[in-house]
Amino acid sequence: MNKLKWSLRLTVLLIVGLFLHYTLPQHDIVRITNTYNRLTTVGSENSWAYASPDSGTAESGTTRDIRFIEAAYPDGSVIVYRNEDTGWVWPPYFKYDSSNLQAQAGNLKSLASAPTWVSVTHYGWRFAFLSIYPNAIGVKEVASPDVRIIPYVPIIVLLLLAFGYVMLRRMWAQFLERTVEPALAEVEETWDGVEARADLASTKAKGVMGRMGAWFGSWRAKK
Repeated sequence: MNKLKWSLRLTVLLIVGLFLHYTLPQHDIVRITNTYNRLTTVGSENSWAYASPDSGTAESGTTRDIRFIEAAYPDGSVIVYRNEDTGWVWPPYFKYDSSNLQAQAGNLKSLASAPTWVSVTHYGWRFAFLSIYPNAIGVKEVASPDVRIIPYVPIIVLLLLAFGYVMLRRMWAQFLERTVEPALAEVEETWDGVEARADLASTKAKGVMGRMGAWFGSWRAKK
């Protein structure tokens, strides 16, 4: 039973961790190399990673004209971001300026010989085999690839979640102490009373039966 509890806890923790890692904003220091639009097929296997069809540049339920931003990390590895409005759906970034963001990204393009380093704020994951891309929600020029971006939003969200978890634990403990435990104690006391009365009734019954047996015994002896 203890192993089952820990397995459930670890499973819940893993699901929550993956959800937060996908949803919370992250920052990449990159050099933008290209920006473009492309008709992209969005099917049942990857639709969860895209905005709803009525947001951004949706063309139909399965094919959309989506903006993309290509970039390179300081070590030379590459990354591709999609630039898509989120609208009012999850996650709640309320992004409606993908056209402006595409213009900003295009203006910050640079060559490896004369790099312009940019902090790209995004959420999501990159899965090449499912054609899933992280969604860029902001670009900002930075002085160098060594700039450290402090993730204020994830820190605040995690602190709030930790605070909420502690408060829920305390509320649950108080609920158990003030409501559940007294109710269980009352039930236990009632049950003890029922058992005591049952024992008393059993004792009385045995006494009556004993006296009746003795009476029948004495009656037989007289005969």
